[in-house]
Amino acid sequence: MELFEAHNVSKQFSNHLALNKVNISVRNQSIFGLLGPNGAGKTTLIRIINRITGPDEGQLFFDGQPLEPWHTEQMGYLPEERGLYKKMKVGEQALYLAQLKGLSRHDAMKKLKHWFTRLELQHWWDKKVEELSKGMQQKVQFIVTVIHEPRLLIFDEPFSGFDPINVNLLKEEILRMRNDGATIIFSTHNMASVEELCDDIALINNAEKILDGKVSDIRQQYKSNIFEVTCNSLNGNLHQLLQPGYSIVDSAETDSLHRYRIQVPQNTPPNALLQNLIPHVEVHSFNEILPSMNDIFIHKVNETNRANKRTNNEE
Repeated sequence: MELFEAHNVSKQFSNHLALNKVNISVRNQSIFGLLGPNGAGKTTLIRIINRITGPDEGQLFFDGQPLEPWHTEQMGYLPEERGLYKKMKVGEQALYLAQLKGLSRHDAMKKLKHWFTRLELQHWWDKKVEELSKGMQQKVQFIVTVIHEPRLLIFDEPFSGFDPINVNLLKEEILRMRNDGATIIFSTHNMASVEELCDDIALINNAEKILDGKVSDIRQQYKSNIFEVTCNSLNGNLHQLLQPGYSIVDSAETDSLHRYRIQVPQNTPPNALLQNLIPHVEVHSFNEILPSMNDIFIHKVNETNRANKRTNNEE
């Protein structure tokens, strides 16, 4: 079941078309990656979801109902542009923002103490925001985004400015919240994080959605039938041993091991390659190489840009 849906959403600013009939469906209790190059329209769509701005055309639904202003009470939004009051004390500000989310002072204090301990911020409660590092400030903003336990969380580049340890800490929290029932829209340029966290994605380029689906399905869809074989002995030249139709696309050697990436013919089972190799090599590892989301992102964006350029030239 979908928690959020956008149907044929379009938005224009002056002479710039920001979104053109975009459709997305975000499954309940999932992490949805909203991807695209700079200027693609992602932030515009996020602002429309949060009702910061409205669409020119299209419909939006929250939990099966047309999106209404009161639905934003069930959302938490962490924008890419962070904003805290620099001269205010950290705890005082967090308490104020938590109460704006509808929590009583007692409940806000209880939840904040829990989160500050969880994210190792307890010693900064009485410090001014300006005394915190950028990463520490972002932790505070993360806390006030999730403090009211909204059903839909929207994170725009949540790991920007964090060191690897704190990135991992926030990833664990995001996964935990998803497992506890939250639905998350996650916008980032870090495709490794997409592979780690996202269940589904939509890729937007030049205001239009050009790809969507489950991450696992998309990687399977764009695979090139390449398998990596690591072996420590070879009787003869591997090129000569492979049957027609097979090709070596990459190889590397160390003192004791050989690594080959071999492309097999379409619709050829992996076992056929192994049967071809086993009489001649001692196989240490064998696995299929799937394209990374980074490779797919670059391929699809370049492909649509070339297609748009051809169309413009023909016009």
